[in-house]
Amino acid sequence: MMDVNEISYDMKTTTGTNKKILLVEDDPNFGTVLRDYLVMSGFEVVLAKNGMEGFDKFRKEAFDLCILDVMMPYKDGFTLAKEIREKNERIPIVFLTARTMREDIVKGYKVGADDYLNKPFDSEILLMKIRSMLQRKAVETVADSKKFEFEIGEFFLNSKLRYLKYRDEEPIKLSPKENELLRLLALHENDLMPRELALSKIWKDDNYFTSRSMDVYIAKLRKYLQKDEKVELLNIHGEGFRLVTDREADSFI
Repeated sequence: MMDVNEISYDMKTTTGTNKKILLVEDDPNFGTVLRDYLVMSGFEVVLAKNGMEGFDKFRKEAFDLCILDVMMPYKDGFTLAKEIREKNERIPIVFLTARTMREDIVKGYKVGADDYLNKPFDSEILLMKIRSMLQRKAVETVADSKKFEFEIGEFFLNSKLRYLKYRDEEPIKLSPKENELLRLLALHENDLMPRELALSKIWKDDNYFTSRSMDVYIAKLRKYLQKDEKVELLNIHGEGFRLVTDREADSFI
């Protein structure tokens, strides 16, 4: 485990994400060092010294993620998280605390925490958790898009009317699951569509049987799309699928 005073400022961790983090920490030394580490890792960070100041900054600025200390003067982290959740239900929240009581951890998750780290912590683990949460949030945001019409190579998909049309041929009427799955793939065109995203959004569950069911639907969609040689539906082992609509498919494997 790493103490904040031992945080390594390896410039190789710089990501250039431009994501904005609200860090609320009442220990000035800990807060400053952690802020500087996150800045050097590619994030924009706003530091607040207590819960009241943290909520004031949250109301006035837009953030992508919040890191909150639990024990703070004026307003503790649990109260702050609850108020943040009332303003934004989806922003990721990470608690940092020196307290290890089970009751505190349970309470943290109940008020809306996405993760919980005990001090001292490994700074690289925190960085990995932050990146994972931000990536998940970005993927979910794409999946919540209201877009329903797509051009997929020489195909046209209307997900509202549930049909897929190739050139001037008769449109194919899609089943509800075929339609939603192809829509998700089209929203992630030429990018990874995580397997877990489709299972949670469409099947509402992630187990062996729903996973095998999705593979059957992928095979059906692949068969529909094979008329256009420029369109490929690739299986990225252990991760998900890519709907590739150009001749650069090999570069995605």
